Amino acid sequence: MARALVTGNNAAGHTLALAGEANRVARGCAAGAYPITPQTEIIEFLRGYEFSKGRIVPVESEHSAMGVCIGASLGGARAFTASSSNGLAYMTENVFAAGYYRLPIVMIAVNRTLGPPWNIWVDQGDSLMLRDAAWLQFYTESHQDLVDTILLAFRVAEDERVMLPVIVAMDGFITSHTQMVVDLPEQEQVDRFLPACHVPHRLRHDHPATVGGLTWPRETERHRHDIQLSMERAPEVLADAVDEFEQVFDRRPHGVFAAEHTDDADAIIIASNTMARTLRRVVRARRDKGERVGMIDLKLFRPFPREQLLDAIGDTKRVGVLDRNHSPGSGGVFWQEVSATLQRQPDVVVQDYIVGLGGGDVTPEVIDRIVDDLMERSSADEPRWEEVAV
Repeated sequence: MARALVTGNNAAGHTLALAGEANRVARGCAAGAYPITPQTEIIEFLRGYEFSKGRIVPVESEHSAMGVCIGASLGGARAFTASSSNGLAYMTENVFAAGYYRLPIVMIAVNRTLGPPWNIWVDQGDSLMLRDAAWLQFYTESHQDLVDTILLAFRVAEDERVMLPVIVAMDGFITSHTQMVVDLPEQEQVDRFLPACHVPHRLRHDHPATVGGLTWPRETERHRHDIQLSMERAPEVLADAVDEFEQVFDRRPHGVFAAEHTDDADAIIIASNTMARTLRRVVRARRDKGERVGMIDLKLFRPFPREQLLDAIGDTKRVGVLDRNHSPGSGGVFWQEVSATLQRQPDVVVQDYIVGLGGGDVTPEVIDRIVDDLMERSSADEPRWEEVAV
């Protein structure tokens, strides 16, 4: 294990490269490469890496970048890429195709506001617009969490109980361009953790097949149901992967989420990505004052961990959700999922707080105001927009 001071983009590029190199004993690796701020440094890192059996393919668009990944994965290679914002939007058709083809591609989504108007800073609308694609989605709170989750993503995606692609999201600039001390994996460790990639339905010369042909309604329904079953198995596969990760790396990453002080909480705040780190600071300060506040750092968004979340919330009657995203005409996307999860407990107040859109700072002061508001509530209102002081 090598400890280094690196940016999030550098950490992601390093980890993707080692994961790709680990498949040199099988059918190698490939990535479609197209730049977009703030993920470009990931692709630049990969372009400079010398793979024993792999190729980084520069293309003319994000749509083609995912096309390269689809072709590589259908050929049995370990495939990966990265994108952001309108690049993900341009890629959408092939994102859905990769999921429906059941290809274990891993993509880093460096969260950035969709435009127009153009904004290069963070919110989660870009990856969350893909929430109905057949992809798992992870949200990471730190550079170390990012590194660990990328490796877990390959392990889960390529497990035959799942065999679905994975998005690993991080905050643009807040994670991608800042530096933190990270325990970077070494090749020998990644080789032990990631078995050779095996895509059961890869194209073969000795067994020609058609991919993506026409199906009838009943076949399509069965196909979607099979995907649902794979999604439902993903948390168990992730738990197995976390256990094995700890054996190899002597460090235990979070699974579907991390809960803190939820057992006796009068109120619980749910957050994701780097907002969770700020929230943790506020919660610990409040606990020191004797206030019974808890938190959940929600890491796995697809599949949404409903049963685990219900267990963590327990008897708590007030739940607040921090959403760095917005579904027009509805509210925050994470709030929608939490509300659906808690429909079995109608006596729980579930309040949405929309914060940090377009890269606004979600400071401890902002979260303190939210905690104050939630603790006083006896009922929920429409999603509350928190104005951040400039």
